Amino acid sequence: MPSGRVRWFDANKGFGFIASDEGTDVFLPAAALPAGLTTLRKNARVEFSVVDGRKGPQAMGVTLVATAPSMVKANRPQADDMAAIVEDLIKLLDSAGNGLRRHHYPSAAESKKLATLLRAVADNFDVQE
Repeated sequence: MPSGRVRWFDANKGFGFIASDEGTDVFLPAAALPAGLTTLRKNARVEFSVVDGRKGPQAMGVTLVATAPSMVKANRPQADDMAAIVEDLIKLLDSAGNGLRRHHYPSAAESKKLATLLRAVADNFDVQE
């Protein structure tokens, strides 16, 4: 059974490509994914069968061998550091909430700062396995 790594896969488009160990690119349709999977992460190791499609080799019966490591998970802060960041963020949000209670939105600069901080903290929590 051939094996390789996922070059890329776009769940919205419903396809991607596998770089096989033999050096060829193999088309990967969403229908070939294992049951229960809707997407594959780049560089995930897979085994598959190959059939001749209309435009070249096409993967069928894909089996996930190993997932690619999450760079976000590997690089995220320690839990103690995140606790301090979250506490500081709560103070900023509390200040913004007090202003809103007085019918005053934060200035454009403050709003942009809050939005940036919220996204950064959310990215550290949103780790896909």
